[in-house]
Amino acid sequence: MGVNKEHKEFHAVDMSTGWETPAGYPAGIQQKILSGGLDESNKRGSRSRLLRFAPGVYTTKPFVHDYWEEVYLISGDLTVGNDERGEGGTEFAPNTYASRPPGAYHGPFKSKNGCMLFEIHYFDPV
Repeated sequence: MGVNKEHKEFHAVDMSTGWETPAGYPAGIQQKILSGGLDESNKRGSRSRLLRFAPGVYTTKPFVHDYWEEVYLISGDLTVGNDERGEGGTEFAPNTYASRPPGAYHGPFKSKNGCMLFEIHYFDPV
């Protein structure tokens, strides 16, 4: 099974359009799919996306999913492990990275001043 991404050479990314709030995320967290697609029902595919948090936004529950996830914090601040009121956790600065296997619980997350993440999601080939 091949990767479901089209060939794209360097090109300008329009940062003003194409943003949407992913299902189950609070308002103020938006994604922009850069390439690919993830079929979670059939456990296939891969995608690359940008994920941005508006200042002060936080999630309240840990996340877990069936695919691999790699995350690079491009800019801003990201706190991992806050409680349901958005308090506590460990704060990270730009140029930090995480790699999570399927089934790994992670989060909740918050950002005091906003942040931008680059993420790659994919299923292991069978």
